Amino acid sequence: MRVVIQRVSSASVTIDGVVKSSIGTGLLVLLGVGYEDTADDIDYLVKKTAALRIFADDAGVMNRSVLDVGGDVIVVSQFTLMASTHKGNRPSYIHAASHEISIPLYEEFCRRMSAALGKPVGTGEFGADMKVALVNDGPVTICIDSKDR
Repeated sequence: MRVVIQRVSSASVTIDGVVKSSIGTGLLVLLGVGYEDTADDIDYLVKKTAALRIFADDAGVMNRSVLDVGGDVIVVSQFTLMASTHKGNRPSYIHAASHEISIPLYEEFCRRMSAALGKPVGTGEFGADMKVALVNDGPVTICIDSKDR
């Protein structure tokens, strides 16, 4: 399981011209699910994401988490994070999980992230053509693969 975490001052997900989710200060989390991923990967990434100290403290040092600043989170499924580019120029998605595996793991990730934050998280819509807009604050972008512990 892979995440790309972006610290944002605002972010939104629009589907068919309708805003599905929007936040102010917080995190936009792009989530890729692999066919070998389990609930253990979810636990690791939710804890890591919620506790990641990438917001500035009073001294301007990145020393506060999204929990510390009371920020919001949007989680968007993105199977292309599982792309392999080892051969040629066309990415291979053989490591990406099928819908039958990905959807329940994505939904469980969102539930656990919501529980960790103590409030709902924004979402996209699995498999939809989404327009994701964000103002990356910093910019700060962190990539984490649950298999690289």
